[in-house]
Amino acid sequence: MFDAIAKPFGVLLMLLYDFCDNYGVAIILFAVIVKIIMLPFQMKSKRGTMQQQRLQPRVKEIEKKHGANKQKMQQEVMELYREEGVNQFSGCLWSIIPLPILLSLFQAIRNPLTIMMGVAKELLEEGGAILVKLTEMGFDSAKSAYAQIAQAQFISSSPENLNIFQQISSAIKSIDYTFLGLDLGATPQWKVWTLTSGAEWLLLLIPLASAGLSFVQSTIAQKNMPAPDPDNPAASQSKMMMYMAPIMSLGFGFAMPAALSLYWGFGTILDIGREVWLNKRYTRIFDAEDIIKNESRRIKEAELERKRAETERLRAENKTIANPNTSKKKQEAAERAEREARAAEYERANSDAPEAPLDPAREGSRRHARGRAYNPERYGTTDTELVAEEESSEAAEPDATEVAED
Repeated sequence: MFDAIAKPFGVLLMLLYDFCDNYGVAIILFAVIVKIIMLPFQMKSKRGTMQQQRLQPRVKEIEKKHGANKQKMQQEVMELYREEGVNQFSGCLWSIIPLPILLSLFQAIRNPLTIMMGVAKELLEEGGAILVKLTEMGFDSAKSAYAQIAQAQFISSSPENLNIFQQISSAIKSIDYTFLGLDLGATPQWKVWTLTSGAEWLLLLIPLASAGLSFVQSTIAQKNMPAPDPDNPAASQSKMMMYMAPIMSLGFGFAMPAALSLYWGFGTILDIGREVWLNKRYTRIFDAEDIIKNESRRIKEAELERKRAETERLRAENKTIANPNTSKKKQEAAERAEREARAAEYERANSDAPEAPLDPAREGSRRHARGRAYNPERYGTTDTELVAEEESSEAAEPDATEVAED
């Protein structure tokens, strides 16, 4: 399945080789074409990333304002991104696309016969005509990850060999992996004590240069980002990503053919140029947009301030008009506030009025506790007078204990 995905990349690489007749130049042209195709997507990703970076101060303000309420904070941040037309995930997809392209190119480079040329797999499997012929001609067909590169180099080593194998399959073509005296089909060796020739030492420089260029690119990208918050765990992740690309480049460089490191290194040079250009371009565009947005925001705030001042003046002159679009909840709150204000005004107005006579039907705070028709003078004597008579009669009667003693 992966071979089917890598097939278009192999066909393109073969066409470029036929065009320039130089394997290294074909790899460089392949990198240029890939970067041109990816440029619109990378521009979109860069724009979204820079927009998010410019919104970080406002995001920090929202975090300080709603730090305790995470849900409210997320809602405010999402609303801010929506107003500014920023997609938080705009840069995620396009940042991972180069990796599948790199793996597809690797598949095409290590399988030049089946993917680049289109030779049938059956001819190279056990018992296949090409594999049998290679064995007959003394070629060691030991299986390895890069066996097809060695086979293609042996087939292309002489016109006689090429003619023999083209009679088996007309798809076979000659490929020269030499570029500036270096064999791009070979894998650089990191064990320097095993290197015996100048070409091997020069081949070692390709993955090292590729890793160095990746570090420069990561440094430029980090320089154009806001200073990370040391209290934020994402800060350490961002710093780790700065070293991830160079480490990957170095690892791939010493595990795969040098052609892949050449592609990575030259592609990184193009990425650095693109990064510098897009930074200048979008900085200029966003600065102009900020001027317009700030002016619009200033006009809007001035209009709101004018409306507030007008409302205060009308309220002072008691000329305010209820808004018919006010929600029912706000209307009820306004009516309740108005009732409370009238009650307070009534209390102030009647605070100096003479006290009303006590209601004889009231007992404490309970109205009509004795009945609405209760009248203490109904029988000619009030309750107060009856209580006074009972107290005087009790005081006049001698105590039974005292009489017994006498």
